[in-house]
Amino acid sequence: MPSLSRRTLLKGTAAAAGATMLSSQSADAAPRPVAYERLRPGAIRPSGWLATQLDRQLNGLNGRFQEISQYLRYNDNGWVQPERGGWEELPYWLRGYGDLGYVTGDARVLADTERWINAVLATQAADGYFGPAEHRASLYGHADLWPHMPMLHALRSWAEYRADSRVESALTRYFQFVARQPDAVFVDGWGTTRWGDTIDVLHWLHARTGDPALIDLTHRIHRHSANWVDNVASLHNVNFAQGFREPAQYWLVSGDPVHRGSAYRVYDRIMSSYGQFPGGGFAGDENARPGFGDPRQGFETCGVVEFMASHELLTRITGDPLWADRTEELAFNMLPACLDPQGKVSHYVTSANSVQLDDFAKTRRQFQNDFAMQAYKPGITRYRCCPHNYGQGWPYYVEEMWLTTTDGGIVASLYGPSTVTVGTTKIEQQTTYPFGDTITFRLTLPQRRSFPFSLRIPGWCANPQLTVNGSPVTAPAGPKYATITRTWQTGDVVRLRLPMAPRTRVWRDNAVSVDYGALTFALRIEERWNRYAGSVEWPEYEVKPGSAWNYGLLPGQRFTVATGGNVHDPFTLANAPIRLTAHARAIPDWTVDSENVVGTMNSGPVATNEPVKRVTLVPMAAARLRITSFPQTGGGKGWGTQGALCRIQNLNSGKVLAIDGMSTANSARIVQFDDNGTTDHLWRLVDVGNGQVKVRSEHAGKVLGVDRMSTANSAQVVQYDDNGTTDHRWVLLDDGDGWFRLRNINSGKVLGVQDMSTGNSARVVQFDDNGTADHLWRIIPEGIVRIQSLNSTKVLGVDRMSTADSAKVVQFADNGTRDHDWRFLPDANGYFRIRNENSGKVLGIDLMSTANSAHAVQFTDNGTADHLWRLRADTDNTWRLQNANSGKMLAVDRMSYEDSAQVVQYDDNGTPDHVWRLL
Repeated sequence: MPSLSRRTLLKGTAAAAGATMLSSQSADAAPRPVAYERLRPGAIRPSGWLATQLDRQLNGLNGRFQEISQYLRYNDNGWVQPERGGWEELPYWLRGYGDLGYVTGDARVLADTERWINAVLATQAADGYFGPAEHRASLYGHADLWPHMPMLHALRSWAEYRADSRVESALTRYFQFVARQPDAVFVDGWGTTRWGDTIDVLHWLHARTGDPALIDLTHRIHRHSANWVDNVASLHNVNFAQGFREPAQYWLVSGDPVHRGSAYRVYDRIMSSYGQFPGGGFAGDENARPGFGDPRQGFETCGVVEFMASHELLTRITGDPLWADRTEELAFNMLPACLDPQGKVSHYVTSANSVQLDDFAKTRRQFQNDFAMQAYKPGITRYRCCPHNYGQGWPYYVEEMWLTTTDGGIVASLYGPSTVTVGTTKIEQQTTYPFGDTITFRLTLPQRRSFPFSLRIPGWCANPQLTVNGSPVTAPAGPKYATITRTWQTGDVVRLRLPMAPRTRVWRDNAVSVDYGALTFALRIEERWNRYAGSVEWPEYEVKPGSAWNYGLLPGQRFTVATGGNVHDPFTLANAPIRLTAHARAIPDWTVDSENVVGTMNSGPVATNEPVKRVTLVPMAAARLRITSFPQTGGGKGWGTQGALCRIQNLNSGKVLAIDGMSTANSARIVQFDDNGTTDHLWRLVDVGNGQVKVRSEHAGKVLGVDRMSTANSAQVVQYDDNGTTDHRWVLLDDGDGWFRLRNINSGKVLGVQDMSTGNSARVVQFDDNGTADHLWRIIPEGIVRIQSLNSTKVLGVDRMSTADSAKVVQFADNGTRDHDWRFLPDANGYFRIRNENSGKVLGIDLMSTANSAHAVQFTDNGTADHLWRLRADTDNTWRLQNANSGKMLAVDRMSYEDSAQVVQYDDNGTPDHVWRLL
């Protein structure tokens, strides 16, 4: 699957050109009706806390973005003057901005929207194309129609709100233009995965015009655009969030149940791999990456709102309340934290676990992008897509709260304080939901009328209580819709109670999250906000923690619920209307890494001797710094990310680190011994962040420590249960010659051998770092390993699994082929030869070159210096591989992420493609 960056267009394979629409394979077959219809924009008015969010948007980034974004200049914009430039930014912004006006009735926004819509419509040419002329042929010589997709939605909403017939005419001509384009239009660029957005508008227009050509175009789009049918067509987070629903949209014309079911199956596939934490998003800090599904991974702000929009559409198509549940999960738990509490600035990614938000690029590929993504700022250029696009979130939510059915029914699908007008019927929804459990509906009608009234029962609610005018009505457990069909009149009151109680969900690695109704809760971390740049009007904020965050929850506990705060402005720490009290223990080894990114989750339940503490949990959307995915305590598992098996050899004696008598007991002495292959000679370096490691015995499962946590010279080094004490933590100090010193964090002393002995069973001790040879050790990877690029997450292999001399060494997805297996063979002076298990040849440099970008190859093991490599310690249990002949580091050509990219050597300049993990 392709990896995409906002800075790099996906280059597709152009299909054969086709200048006309498909033959009318189903010209007489109108799309089947959706389960629920959306109301006209403006039919629903928010109130309460929901109105607060929209007011923040009116006076915040979306509502005032024209003041500062160069992409929204009316007099210098290709959507107004086609000869000017313009791409997705104006359409992204306008669809959210316009709908903000429709749901609030704000006169300024409505007038401004009308001005923009009129200008866009005025750009339409005789052939039906509208907007920036540059995109007629900007994508490999043909039209780039991706930026038109969000503009279609902006035009549709305007047409519905103002009953503007010009839009139907303009879109009819535009789709005639699209139908005349070659098939490559549907294959190339960002649009290939997002054509479902266009299909949605095609169906809308067909319902109004009955034009069969629109159905033909739908078939053609589905046939040539990215294949989402039971397939993850892209791991780019926004592509997925928009694209996965396309088969369900196509089902409306195909009738094939495979298409309807595909959205469920593909959603489950991405979430099972990358969505194993709360909040409703997935690990997509640009692209989802194999091996990077931790709760610290981010979900792009664009991804949040596009995922919400997809779930809202799928609710209407399928009638399944599960999708409405998923909409609420994102809206209540993710969306508010995408912005600062005042709604003035946003950030690029929001994470389920995040303990510092700063404006520094992360160079360890914790996130895929190489630019800073976490600080709150206007982000006009660096974040670019997100601040322009986020505005659809709350307005679309409001517009999808109430739906209708073909038999005249009204559906309360998403909850929140609001009033809906359907014809002459008005229903007020009075509630503090999701911060309260009761929703009261008050009906006003000019005369008695019979219709079905449906109310969604969320999936988390097993025992809803429903009454009409005080009389009980049977309601099913969720996820279901409860439908009441009766003759209604003014003054009728429907009351739905959704009882809430704290509950937990268990995720990958036995992590746990805490829910209360539709809300997920986060540890309350004191937030230190610093406006490091920007202005009062348009600030740039970093947020740092002012309290401890590294807690695990006790399993099986009961939580205490307290209410208060300010339900009208709920998404701040100070105002959180609900707080839970939990019991937790600190996990000292859970730290941030060297760039202040929270450490990855470890499998639990974990061991910790820290005392039990009462901690406060708040709704996760009220917390910009948050731990929402907690380790469970009460087990015997130590903390840290373990590396490959290794032996640890002493320079002075040539012997390896061992356990006296092969003991598995606590406090057993660590000694040196001949490397005779016993299991007590095998160790793993366990990364605990900040460049620190624990040294875990594969034989005993215990870790290297110092007897009684002594800080004295010659104190015995022992093994002990991994209970989090500081004497279990070490730092690898690289001498640059293949040898290392291991310095104890507790004592500051280094690992050595008593009296510099060279004998078997000599005691291993700690001592002042005085430069003696017994303080030097080397790491010898044990057995077969895979060598994974930190930058791309791909592993070292041989092109086409060749066994020939001079075959190219490349990177490739870790698919289990034998050419991905390597063995480190110890050589003199701290060097290794690295032998491929498939070919039997060793890693070298083509023609023994010493130049930058010289190709890495495999070759017969003939003793040349380019076959020798040293392990150089990096932070976080990663390594650089230095060539003996050239002194350069193993790297990937041009820092590529692609399969089959050439592996090269290069000067040690610190780029992440020079850093490797041993698996």
